[in-house]
Amino acid sequence: MYRKISAILIPTLIAVGIMAYMLYRVRADLLTALQHIVPIFLGISVIICLCAWWLRGWRYNRILIGLNYRVGIAFSMACVFVSQTYNFVVPARLGDFVRIPILNHEYKITISEGLSSIIVERVFDIIAIALLGATSLLILPNIPGDLKIYVIILICILATGFAFFAFLIFVGRFTTKNKYVRWILTVLDEIRRASLSLSSLFTIGISSIVIWIIDILVTCSVAMMFGQQIPFVVIVLAVVLGNLVKAVPITPGGIGPYEFIMATTFYEIAGIAWVEALLIATIDDLIKNLVTLAGGVVSIYYLGDWVLPTIKEAISSKLNGGEKPDA
Repeated sequence: MYRKISAILIPTLIAVGIMAYMLYRVRADLLTALQHIVPIFLGISVIICLCAWWLRGWRYNRILIGLNYRVGIAFSMACVFVSQTYNFVVPARLGDFVRIPILNHEYKITISEGLSSIIVERVFDIIAIALLGATSLLILPNIPGDLKIYVIILICILATGFAFFAFLIFVGRFTTKNKYVRWILTVLDEIRRASLSLSSLFTIGISSIVIWIIDILVTCSVAMMFGQQIPFVVIVLAVVLGNLVKAVPITPGGIGPYEFIMATTFYEIAGIAWVEALLIATIDDLIKNLVTLAGGVVSIYYLGDWVLPTIKEAISSKLNGGEKPDA
């Protein structure tokens, strides 16, 4: 019991501590910076953020169609909202897996198919982020020495992603009598069905890039809210690096490290004063998180009062060594 509580409490306290320390360092300049904001850009940021969420729901709907399930964009959007809301309290984006019991409850989608849909979404997200990040680094006239390592990391991510898709082409040729390996092969085959058709590669691939460009536009709007003219390519890089840090399971939702790496990028490359850089990063993440939280709450009401008990039961079952995976 205490182990489960500490697994959530400790990362949350780390996130709060990091944010408190960073804001404490610039406490004297916070009020001055806040007095220069242009409120209209706040509304624009929220609208842009909602557009990104609609597109995420549309993309997830397309992924499920690839698995031969037609669920409706409202439902797929609700699934994404609820799972992202859970990511606020669990690290490493493990909240995404709450979609599995939701999909199973409403459409009898199996565990393997639910897992496959999540993997497809993650892989396309990673490739889209890496592509945008690598492009931004190549466009920058002078890459700071400490950022050159990210060029290698992003290129490696892209190479791994394309190698994974190449591997999927041949996965159907493997057979085994081991039920666990067979289940893994089933998941890989479902990933292939959902992502490797020409239409899926185009629609999911393009939508993934557009989703992250829209996410970057939210940051652009926040920067303008504080009267800062930051080059678009620098904002792209800041968002990419911030999301790479989010992938490391340090704090729930990457809160703290995300703001730090984004503010550091603005400060070192764009020459933005540290207090403005930190405020842009903090408000940017706050807007995105509040929209996510609001969407998660609305989605839970939309799906019905069965959602929370179903998720709790599924998590408890797995923690207590529940049923074996089904194909």
